Amino acid sequence: MKKGLLMVALLTVAGAALAQGDIAETAAATQKTDLLSLIKQGGWAMYPLGAFSFFMVAMIIQNFISLRPKTLLHTEQMPELLELMLQKKCKTALIYCRKHPSMFANTFGAGLERCLDGEEEIDFQKVKESVEEASVEQMTKLMKPIDYLSIIGASSPMLGLLGTVSGMIKAFHTMGSQGMGKPELLAANIGEALITTATGLVIAIPSMFFFFFFKKGFQKTLATLGRNIGFLFDALQTGKEPVSFMDLETLEKMEGE
Repeated sequence: MKKGLLMVALLTVAGAALAQGDIAETAAATQKTDLLSLIKQGGWAMYPLGAFSFFMVAMIIQNFISLRPKTLLHTEQMPELLELMLQKKCKTALIYCRKHPSMFANTFGAGLERCLDGEEEIDFQKVKESVEEASVEQMTKLMKPIDYLSIIGASSPMLGLLGTVSGMIKAFHTMGSQGMGKPELLAANIGEALITTATGLVIAIPSMFFFFFFKKGFQKTLATLGRNIGFLFDALQTGKEPVSFMDLETLEKMEGE
């Protein structure tokens, strides 16, 4: 009985030792499969995909910096420009916009230029057209880095698929020339095919996410820009402060009157 228990214990210990050895070998193999080895295994397609990834990160950082509403709208300039519009000092306001260039100042300045064309009566229809033209120009300029993200998001999976096709062609060529006698060569070709597809998707998913994120945010900024410029030209046309700039006390006072 004791000998039987001893044999069971020895077999258990031996099994545990073998299992630990297998786990250690698996862990060692997993550690060898690092990022550099995956890039090497991916083949030629990993080089343009790597360039796409760096370009994507650069565009995301640039858009975060350049598309901030505070940078584009400069709402702190609104009170001073509103006062100039109420006093009908278009020339002074234009000089102020030229000294403080931004998306808001450039677009508003384009409308002010039509107010100083020498006519006695200001044609606000022409002013509106000028503002729209300037806003389209500014939008086209600032949309380029956003559109680049869309290009990366659409091109990366296609480039990854091209790498997949290349890897599969190599795999079938290996099977045709050497048969199935060297499965490690066939596995390397199939690994190249799968890695390039995965890499293309890993690049494309965040690219498309940030493309729509920046696009929606920029559209909202454009809407606010048009609203603020409309307030300023309404003040110039009517000579009255827009209701949106009045505080609660002033509104209550107007209601009492």
